[in-house]
Amino acid sequence: MSGVASTLAKKRALAAGFGTNANAVRYLNQDFTSLRAECRSSGRLFCDPTFPAAPEALGFKELGRSSYKTRGVTWKRPTELVSNPEFILGGATRTDICQGALGDCWLLAAIASLTLNEYVMARVVPQDQGFGDDYAGIFHFQFWQFGEWVDVVIDDQLPVKDGELMFVHSAEGREFWSALLEKAYAKVNGCYEALSGGSTTEGFEDFTGGIAENYDLQRPPRNMFQIINKALEAGALLGCSIDITSAADSEAVTRQKLVKGHAYSLTGAVEVNYRGRMEKLVRMRNPWGQRPVSLYCQKNQLLSDGEFWMSFPDFLRHYSRIEVCTLTPDTIEDDSVKHWSVSKFDGTWRRGSTAGGCRNHPYTFWMNPQFVIKLEEEDDDPDDGENGCSFVVGLIQKNRRRLRKQGEDMHTVGFAIYEVGNWYFREVHLDKNFFLTHAQTARSETFINLREVSSRFKLPPGEYLIVPSTFEPHLNGDFCIRVFSEKQTETIIISRKFDFLLPVCAGTDIKTDGFSMETCRVMVNLMDESGNGKLGLTEFATLWKKVQRYLSIYKKNDADNSGTMSTPEMRVAFKDAGFTLNNTIYQLLVARYSDPDMTIDFDNFVCCLMRLEMMFRLFKKCDPQDSGTIQLDFAQVS
Repeated sequence: MSGVASTLAKKRALAAGFGTNANAVRYLNQDFTSLRAECRSSGRLFCDPTFPAAPEALGFKELGRSSYKTRGVTWKRPTELVSNPEFILGGATRTDICQGALGDCWLLAAIASLTLNEYVMARVVPQDQGFGDDYAGIFHFQFWQFGEWVDVVIDDQLPVKDGELMFVHSAEGREFWSALLEKAYAKVNGCYEALSGGSTTEGFEDFTGGIAENYDLQRPPRNMFQIINKALEAGALLGCSIDITSAADSEAVTRQKLVKGHAYSLTGAVEVNYRGRMEKLVRMRNPWGQRPVSLYCQKNQLLSDGEFWMSFPDFLRHYSRIEVCTLTPDTIEDDSVKHWSVSKFDGTWRRGSTAGGCRNHPYTFWMNPQFVIKLEEEDDDPDDGENGCSFVVGLIQKNRRRLRKQGEDMHTVGFAIYEVGNWYFREVHLDKNFFLTHAQTARSETFINLREVSSRFKLPPGEYLIVPSTFEPHLNGDFCIRVFSEKQTETIIISRKFDFLLPVCAGTDIKTDGFSMETCRVMVNLMDESGNGKLGLTEFATLWKKVQRYLSIYKKNDADNSGTMSTPEMRVAFKDAGFTLNNTIYQLLVARYSDPDMTIDFDNFVCCLMRLEMMFRLFKKCDPQDSGTIQLDFAQVS
């Protein structure tokens, strides 16, 4: 299916409700209900062919096939490990989550917070499964993945070493929902090792579809405790950690028995009367569970294995940052909670066409994808007493964990925001001149190599351009960008329209070694009005003038007089030739017509423009009403 057709199909699916939590997309097209029924009827236990119980499911380096860490690993089902396994025993609780030999404490902290919200928990961990009469060795879980919910099927074969589960497990030993959830998440990300190292916000978002914000506790807002309290009351998920300053610091234990570089869940916040004065307390949860936390202050109280209270001043003193995941409207059942509106865009960075890098690269920055939001109404009763439109922007890199097997990882990403006014009235991609003459209005707090960078803003009503980018140019990647706002916003993808203006001829001498056979065929097909496969004198004269004009445009945009045109120059040249193209089409043209060094010679330039002109002519001929869409039967396509 072509890119355009695929996009239209996806839009129709979304309109029909596919990709929502109530109607999740089947991951790898596996249907849990039908697969379980097949296994039940055949009397066999499910073995997942898409994520087999094999070394590749464990990892590629530290947990690779030849690693000493994976020697002696076997795969066993819960029914082979204990005599009476349970999926969930007595309700899902935070003590069901004990970390194993995998550095995914960030994920386990998110799972621990997940257990505090029964409704959110039921969305991620469907209740229609277990080890009862319907047991067939198959389970499923649902995760939010870059704009849609996916239903992930797994078998229940779990990695075991020395008779114990290698990775997450319950303290009680008979409960397996957390271990199976971790396996499903490993499947989505390629393998278990891909889960090593990360931010709790990733898990928060993939369990809720919400958007996460980070707060630096060295410079916390004055109302940080109120922010925490309100977030917990609204069902938000919270995590916190202590920064490390060197590799040797990782997992180091402080004098207070707190672990550096380790993800904790923040599960409660209260104010109590302590010795005649009100004292603020927060409740913490260590996903290692079995590792005790020392009582280092009279006001700190150990509640259970791994969970404890601590005073809020001590919390600010010892922890470095806190992550808060605000839930989407469809995640919150309580009508008393204020729902924000959500807008989402998908985009790509492609080397040579739409991967322009950050503002440090003014020559290419403008090439990045561009999105416009319209803020029209100010907040109701703002908490900070300042008027304006509050919104949160989150930029997420897609599928980067899966690429770790190929030696890739997260890009360093961020975004800039510009006030545009009427600059985008034609909804066209703004060029270099705009960014050279306009300062950014706001930006992401930092460029960072995490899956997501997000920031909260408050700006006056108006039209604003969001430009997401990698820090360095020419890096390939896919992303989605979301805008959460208190009021409804209008959103526009820049350069979504196509247009073609008939060229105005200008005479210039031709200086070229000649055109390829393919380019000549394209020229004849475009200019052959009679359909006899030949050009008459009049037709050739028109073609000659057209080529002269294209040469003039080519030379004008060859700024360094190199004799070839770079891909940034190519986009400007297309505009000079009368073509306004969206990012998707431009990426395809760069991939098709540019050389490996991201340059385009005159022969390919002319061939490309001729094909574009032919395409627009045919489209306009099939769209006499200028509706912007056409329908073709098989004969027309042929």
